[in-house]
Amino acid sequence: MTATTPQIVSPEEWQAARDALLAKEKEHMKAADRLAAERRRLPMVRFDAKYPFESADGPVSLLDLFEGRRQLIVYHFMLHPGDEAGCPGCSLLVDNMPHLAHLHARDVTLKVVAPATLAEIERYKARMGWDVPWVSAHGTGFTEDCGVGMGFGVSVFLRDGDDVFRTYFTSGRGGEMFLASHRYLDVTPLGRQEAWEEDSHGDDAPSSWWRRHDEY
Repeated sequence: MTATTPQIVSPEEWQAARDALLAKEKEHMKAADRLAAERRRLPMVRFDAKYPFESADGPVSLLDLFEGRRQLIVYHFMLHPGDEAGCPGCSLLVDNMPHLAHLHARDVTLKVVAPATLAEIERYKARMGWDVPWVSAHGTGFTEDCGVGMGFGVSVFLRDGDDVFRTYFTSGRGGEMFLASHRYLDVTPLGRQEAWEEDSHGDDAPSSWWRRHDEY
């Protein structure tokens, strides 16, 4: 299917349409701000800080993952023991992770955690050329305790001294908030070119076009 391109109009008509959309974009952003505030006010639950993770630097606990900071974001990556490669969607998300210095400046540490062995993780990291810090949850109950199962998700933790609390979790389409590549696609006239977006804008099912970055 050929995607429908926008209507051609005069500069004055374009500006009027742009101004009308801008008003809606501003309201959408304000609504997102209100939702973020509500997210920050979620209650929290105490979490075991003693999971025996394996890192490239040796054994570490959940408390150690904070690296002394107060806040921790964990991405639960779908790479399981015996997998030859990680999930393409999870790989896309890791490709979109920011420079960690910007998070560290706000007292936040980011870690990727997978159920695979450390050797399997290091092998896949080398293939993808990533330097984001990972740990292995192999042999622990961490993934199950976070309710992830065989899937993926994002957990957020807060540290108060040596006490660790879980404050947030999302999965499914909630992961899209971490995909900067999709934010870029969403401002283009053809969008993501997936069938659900609009008629005549694409035939692809959601996420069906995703590949590991060395497979396109």
